[in-house]
Amino acid sequence: MTEHRPSSVFITGANGFVGRALAERFRAEGVEVRGVDVSADPDHGVVAGDIADPSTWSHALAGAEVAIHTAAIVSNNIATERAWHINVVGTQRVLDAAAHAGVGRFVQISTMGVTRFAHAHPDAARRFLPDRELDERWPLMPTGNPYTDTKITAEHLVLAAHAAGEQSCCVIRPADIYGPGCRPWVLEPIAALRSGRFLLPARGKGLFTPIYIDDLVDGIVTTATHPAATGQIFNLGGESPVTTLEYFGHFTRMLGMDDPPRSAPTSVAVAAAEAARLVAVARRRHTELGRGVMLMLAKTRGVSNEKAHRVLGWWPKVDLDEGMRRVEAWLRSEGHLG
Repeated sequence: MTEHRPSSVFITGANGFVGRALAERFRAEGVEVRGVDVSADPDHGVVAGDIADPSTWSHALAGAEVAIHTAAIVSNNIATERAWHINVVGTQRVLDAAAHAGVGRFVQISTMGVTRFAHAHPDAARRFLPDRELDERWPLMPTGNPYTDTKITAEHLVLAAHAAGEQSCCVIRPADIYGPGCRPWVLEPIAALRSGRFLLPARGKGLFTPIYIDDLVDGIVTTATHPAATGQIFNLGGESPVTTLEYFGHFTRMLGMDDPPRSAPTSVAVAAAEAARLVAVARRRHTELGRGVMLMLAKTRGVSNEKAHRVLGWWPKVDLDEGMRRVEAWLRSEGHLG
């Protein structure tokens, strides 16, 4: 089966890290790109709007063959009601608008965070599913984290719409995305290392499955256009997991630091992060520090790409050393290391 390159795509969160990279790829291939984000970018076909209120942006879906839904509240420290409004209600509104506009395929950008139970309770996971890789069949379980729990619900909405014949849909679960311009896994760690506030749980032995942004874009474009992708879920991660000490150690070397990133047992790291979060809350400042990010960095399993290999013929091309070389060049060009 051959891929069908669309003539027009619509991207939610079009000004974000993933959305912007997708838009640039499609435009480079001669595809018309329109989208919505919290702020407009008229030169690139992006209108301003709240994805939970289609009245301001649904007109931009007209004629689109593919809708790619990247917009989301990505935070471990956010009110559940706010996460629900964007990640669940917003997803339903985009689904409905895409179906009404006759969009051929809807691609939901989810997260490997929906498999959080596999990491938060590794002993239970090994007891009940001892031989199962962290693949698309892994059972999902809400854990009280507003981001991951609402992304689980959003996946349900998308797959239910597909099953009901309302819209041709597929779901992508990216692993740990990085690259030039990435905030959570590049810019924020650099800032935390500079300030001495950086601490890894699990003594730096947690598993990280970094995927370079170009490889993720390749996978999303393939999923959006491949006939066999419809109705499917695909994990997309780097081919081999690394420890968090190895991943974040690249940044200490870029900064000229002699010592590796500080680490501690997970219980100690969680307590320190929670204390920092409470201080930030008392000062009415937002922070991503807290239990959620520490459990995320204490993951115990990598990500299986086997289904994407088999069904899509997709493989990541940029290994961690090459990806970090590109990241460092960008950081230096932007003055982040000077």
